[in-house]
Amino acid sequence: MRKTVFFFALFLGALLTGGCRSGQERLSSSSSYPKDKGVTRIVQYNVGVFSKEIDNSIPMVAAMMKEIGADAMSLNELDSCNTRHTNYQLADMSKEMGDWNYFYSRAMAYREGAYGDGFEVPGQILDSFPSPLPKGDGSEPRACCVVETKEYVLASTHLDYKDNPSMVIQARTINENLAKKYSKTKKPVFLCGDMNSYPDSEVLQELKKEWDVLSTDKFTFPPKEPRGCIDFILALRNGAKYEFVGSDVPTVFKNVDVTVASDHLPVFVDVKL
Repeated sequence: MRKTVFFFALFLGALLTGGCRSGQERLSSSSSYPKDKGVTRIVQYNVGVFSKEIDNSIPMVAAMMKEIGADAMSLNELDSCNTRHTNYQLADMSKEMGDWNYFYSRAMAYREGAYGDGFEVPGQILDSFPSPLPKGDGSEPRACCVVETKEYVLASTHLDYKDNPSMVIQARTINENLAKKYSKTKKPVFLCGDMNSYPDSEVLQELKKEWDVLSTDKFTFPPKEPRGCIDFILALRNGAKYEFVGSDVPTVFKNVDVTVASDHLPVFVDVKL
């Protein structure tokens, strides 16, 4: 009888411990960017193939994300097993974050491998798919990366930077594809990306037909002397419930120089789901 009680106690303890681990909040350790209890912090970051000024900024970026308590990361400009970077950068970032789940969308073939966008989330990914965007007269192919978790849907994109008509068409395509697919879902849908466009641009006006801009208009590019806000996080107007808490562009970190991690600054949005 004592053995039965002992093993039952162990079993119950394992369940309770497992439950605590799965629900553990990733609270910010930064005094500059504290995170309220119950908040989900979504980060948008063009990481510049983790090599704009140093050979490999993956450990640096991961340290930054841990410090601010990121709960989901939209990452742009990712190399995958090409001759510029032979490693799978999104997978390496996952390991640095403690084996987070991830999904990669190839925007184009590049140097015998790929170049594109991706997401990192700590929880289970229920669905994921790439959504190619029309190139038009733009500089290179672009795509939209989409993942769905238990609580929300996330989309990440990196729009063209040379041809404005192509950028507007890409924004319109995102509206048509995602608004149609998720118009009736009860989950909030968030669009993150380097839009290569300013808040008052035609591209943002197009996106605002279906989305609300949640992210701050603080400058995100370039990192040393920022002079433009071109990175955004938006929410689809599909009636799903969420509470907007706040947004910021973090520039102060304990042991990391954000100005050499990439040629952009990260931006985050805090929401309660």
